[in-house]
Amino acid sequence: MTKSKGTGSQLSGRGLTVRVKTAAKRSVSSARWLERQLNDPYVAEAKKRGYRSRAAFKLLQLDEKYYLLKPGTRVVDLGAAPGGWTQVAVEKVRGAKVVGLDILGMEDVPGAITMQMDFLLPEAPDQLKAALGGPADVVLSDMAAPTTGHPKTDHLRIMALADAAYAFAAEVLAPGGAFVAKLFQGGAERSLLDLLKRDFAVVRHAKPPASRADSSETYVVATGFRGTTTRRDDDAAEGGED
Repeated sequence: MTKSKGTGSQLSGRGLTVRVKTAAKRSVSSARWLERQLNDPYVAEAKKRGYRSRAAFKLLQLDEKYYLLKPGTRVVDLGAAPGGWTQVAVEKVRGAKVVGLDILGMEDVPGAITMQMDFLLPEAPDQLKAALGGPADVVLSDMAAPTTGHPKTDHLRIMALADAAYAFAAEVLAPGGAFVAKLFQGGAERSLLDLLKRDFAVVRHAKPPASRADSSETYVVATGFRGTTTRRDDDAAEGGED
């Protein structure tokens, strides 16, 4: 029996495996991508439930493990297109404010405010704050720059986005709030993790089952926001400068 939309991250039964032949106008790599999509149970389940992407299951699985999204939770979704995470957030928070932003355009998500803008533009944070109209309880960042094929470069680019996402989150999160961001493994995340460990009660790494095994992506999940005053006090005690 197929589960209804929004009932969790469990998948219904899989169908038969589909093989894709390489056609004259289709490269080997594109044929492999198409075959993977056709045989991906999360792609099939997303279509059944009306989610715009298989990525919706990553957030569903993170939420089931860490209880991030509750009724009344106010959410900012950075890197929202095509809208799968925003859809999940709207379902979970039941009428609370959800604001999604992406540099790419996307169809409106009923129950959410969606914005098309480059998050790195100087005016983006203020426009997000105006749309939110108050503090956020959860800031989600599934942002990722287009990959170059060079692992070190890709890692540094996504870390720059994660750092920017947290700089914004630190300004809008309410006490006890949560921050979730996509990372690529590579070593440069240490400075961000140090900040999160100072500003949150608990910081965890997570790779939800819906994240493909051959992908280097992982997520950092920080809960119990204490505010950035803790960091400033620690810096002062150590003789550091603002």
